[in-house]
Amino acid sequence: MYYDKLDLLIAGEFCQGSEGKSEAVLNPATEEEIARVPHASSDDIERALTASVDGFKIWKATPAIERQRVISKAADLMTERLDMMAQCLTLEMGKPLAESRIELQFAIEVARWYGEEGKRAYGRVIPSRVPGVRQMVVKEPVGPCCAFVAWNFPANNAIRKIAGALGAGCSMLIKPSEETPGTALGIAKCFQDAGLPPGVLNVVFGVPDEVSRQVLGSWIPRKLSFTGSIPVGKHLQKLSADTLKRCTMELGGHAPVIVFDDANVEQAINAMAAFKYRNAGQVCIAPTRFYVQEKVYKTFVQGFKERSEQLKIGNGLESDVDMGPLIADRRLDVMEDFVSDALSHGAKLETGGQRLTNRGYFYGPTVLSDVPDDAKIMVEEPFGPLAPITPFGSMDEVVERANSLPFGLSAYVFTNDGARAAAIEDALETGMVGVNHAMISTPESPFGGVNESGYGSEGGIEGLEAFLRTKFVTESGV
Repeated sequence: MYYDKLDLLIAGEFCQGSEGKSEAVLNPATEEEIARVPHASSDDIERALTASVDGFKIWKATPAIERQRVISKAADLMTERLDMMAQCLTLEMGKPLAESRIELQFAIEVARWYGEEGKRAYGRVIPSRVPGVRQMVVKEPVGPCCAFVAWNFPANNAIRKIAGALGAGCSMLIKPSEETPGTALGIAKCFQDAGLPPGVLNVVFGVPDEVSRQVLGSWIPRKLSFTGSIPVGKHLQKLSADTLKRCTMELGGHAPVIVFDDANVEQAINAMAAFKYRNAGQVCIAPTRFYVQEKVYKTFVQGFKERSEQLKIGNGLESDVDMGPLIADRRLDVMEDFVSDALSHGAKLETGGQRLTNRGYFYGPTVLSDVPDDAKIMVEEPFGPLAPITPFGSMDEVVERANSLPFGLSAYVFTNDGARAAAIEDALETGMVGVNHAMISTPESPFGGVNESGYGSEGGIEGLEAFLRTKFVTESGV
């Protein structure tokens, strides 16, 4: 297994924290300690910040095609080490090995995308109003960057930040989650082994608020990229305000699923059941509010219940497991609270609704029907294997209900009416909409939300642009 030792990465060297502090990393399927992650001291963080300045000077001056070669080599090494890294990811996160492999393959593609796209950070020439004057718009890296990422996708959350920054010519100081540190360190090891200059990538761990206050209070990072909850995102944005850091915020959501009565209901059930229970529902773009038109409502509820009951739950390292545990014991209490509240509001429990074992953080796939809009689960993101389903009548009604929350990350629609699909695509207030399928995240497309789900995009040309700044140059012949 990969979990032999966890380190910090500062100025190109893997090391322990200078004060010897650490915390346990637990396997959520067994509750066993699998490693200890070191905490960076204040002096360690300062060294990492300084290293990111030195690394940026080198990396910015490196031709884009050379940067691409290093990033591509890192992707090659990730490919070679995929099986080992997938075991690491499953050990610390709990998701089935098949999901871990898919996540890592996606991360590899993200790295390759940004490496290639970094060669196309185009500027432009603007015709001058004055003879003999040339006017140019130049794109240049924004500078040293920092990132804080959540635990639910240890590879993808990290690589979008790392590869985006490196592709644009920036250096990166990243603090992955202390609950899932091994995957990010495995990625960092690939970049170092690929020849990344010292200081271009630095990885630290510690008490989150202490690390974020020191890093964001420094003038060194010029950009912050964050993936995590809305409250934490708002807190980090406030900390960034004093130094006017550019921010990209990929925050929580509460994705509505709208199934019209002209849709292929079986297709909708198959697509949404698979996506709902991916990573035990711990996905920011997971379907979390199911609105089904009255004519097909009972059929959908019954079909979704049957699909949920067919899932095999267990340790992600075992074969044929469909869903693993939640990340920690605290999430079990949250699931129980959501279910209890929904039932108290008149919802019906179709299946699930309970912990599955005495050891490991397993919670059964849960389907709730006839859930009223004022139940907590309809207004707060559950981030777990809970599927609340409710009927609707008209399109105007469901659009109003879907747009009633301050979140706006993703939404899913199932209909065979092209005009209806076009109309609801325009009406939904979300950053991403999937119609008749759930594939809304690819390396080459923008990923991000609106309103309280954040702002800015990762992926695609938009993701590279987030790490670039614009300079206007005008020159005249003497």
